[in-house]
Amino acid sequence: MKSSDERSASLLTSGGEKKEPASLLGKAAADSSFTGPFVRWFKRRALLGVEPSPELAAILIVYFVQGASGLARLATSFFFKDDLQVSPAEVAALTGLIYLPWFIKPVYGFLSDAVPIAGYRRRSYLALSGVLGAAAWLALANPDLVNTPATALAACILTNLSVAVADVVADSLVVERTRDGPPEATAGSLQSLCWGSSAIGGLLTAYSSGSLLSSLTSRQVFGLTAVFPLLVLLMAFLINEKPVHFVTNNGDSSKGGASPQVRNVAVYEQGKGQGRELTVTEELAEQAKRLWSAVKRKEILLPTLFLFLFRATPSSDSAFFFFLTNDIKLSPEFLGRVRLGTSAGSLVGVWLYNTFLKEVPIKKLLVGTTLASLPIGLSQLLLITHVNRDLGIPDTWLCFGDDVAATVLGQLAFLPTLVLAAQLCPPGVEGTLFATLMSIFNAAAGVGTELGAVLTSAFGVTDSDFTNLGALVTLCNVSSLFPLLFINLLPDGRPQLSNRDGEDTSAKGAEGSSGSDGREAEGGRVNGLAEGREKAMDKVGRD
Repeated sequence: MKSSDERSASLLTSGGEKKEPASLLGKAAADSSFTGPFVRWFKRRALLGVEPSPELAAILIVYFVQGASGLARLATSFFFKDDLQVSPAEVAALTGLIYLPWFIKPVYGFLSDAVPIAGYRRRSYLALSGVLGAAAWLALANPDLVNTPATALAACILTNLSVAVADVVADSLVVERTRDGPPEATAGSLQSLCWGSSAIGGLLTAYSSGSLLSSLTSRQVFGLTAVFPLLVLLMAFLINEKPVHFVTNNGDSSKGGASPQVRNVAVYEQGKGQGRELTVTEELAEQAKRLWSAVKRKEILLPTLFLFLFRATPSSDSAFFFFLTNDIKLSPEFLGRVRLGTSAGSLVGVWLYNTFLKEVPIKKLLVGTTLASLPIGLSQLLLITHVNRDLGIPDTWLCFGDDVAATVLGQLAFLPTLVLAAQLCPPGVEGTLFATLMSIFNAAAGVGTELGAVLTSAFGVTDSDFTNLGALVTLCNVSSLFPLLFINLLPDGRPQLSNRDGEDTSAKGAEGSSGSDGREAEGGRVNGLAEGREKAMDKVGRD
């Protein structure tokens, strides 16, 4: 949980050693080779003013890998469909389960903050995620290890666990570096760099995710994808992190994880400058208590309930993917082109929001994007009935345009929810609450996927029978209007939060949330897509 990073400076080290501020500059600042004209230009333009260093390169590569891991997304869809012969309803159900690791992200943040491995809180977890991801992808590539839907599901869950852990650790590193680094390493600049690195990774692999399937099997693509988490493993050793020391029961200092007698404790500030040592269990209980105290407040609970409903509407994407590949016979290569187009559309959505719509009230924006998305979603009926052919519209044109337009509108609807989530977080639990809200968003999308699986089965849509696909698509699209009935659960303007003393902390809450979570008001709207990668916005096989 990212707010725990604020306590990292309070961890006791042996001999009372004073902890030096973390910096992205590292030793690079003292190296005269980093003062040349080209480097100064590169720093100002390409790195947005952030000092270049091996550690910065490592962090950006970790985010790049998160985007590039999409190389296997289409391969995964075709693997379940063709290799394992899974039905559309089963694929939808499995898809909702595959993203389970993203539903409990705060747990990884807490573990990396409070339970170091071999004395390291960041480097070790990053290395572990790299090993886990590579092993999972290699297992998927091996027919002797993964040959049933159950084993494939387990391996896919592990691949997502690997990415989720790396995402949490990378976000924590960014939080620490933006907090303790030089002035030019601002949250907005660094967060924009991180999101941009992930976006580049996604763009570079979007087309290849389909084109490779024209010459390689799904398992071979899984084997290639295993290279990316290995990069994360290598980058872990470039992280500039000092070993963490903890206090034992007798007051001596010892390196975290070095002895079974060591009690993991952290100094948790309470009240006015007073603190006490908490065990890991006590700290978790304290955080849970503070989190529940915040969540149950009406001004936080009601908007969260609406956002859950907004993202939990059923999806027909899995069934439609089977229709596109089995009935219309769209090739993997073309679907790769669609993924490239939707990746670009995602960037267009970000630009449109930040340029024209960031001041639009969230209620108005969500209503507008939902109503605009309805006819675009229903345009799938033209493909299903083949009416588009009578109108002279090629299947490929309609499919591509529908997906790109839906992606742009999806981003325009998703970004303001991230801003609202940050504004809902009061001081003291901002990082923990923001991560929890993101997990709730992801869980809601998982619920929507599972509802789609139930409806797909109920309508009798199979890999060869698409008789009722039109009715399924219509119901799923029309159901997106249902949450608008509860739009008044959202605040009319900025959420007005108050502390126990009645002091208005809404501004502080939003600011604190963005800071402790590595997001400031502007940069956070963009980097929120890193959370959005989680992956509720995904459409199986379609983007």
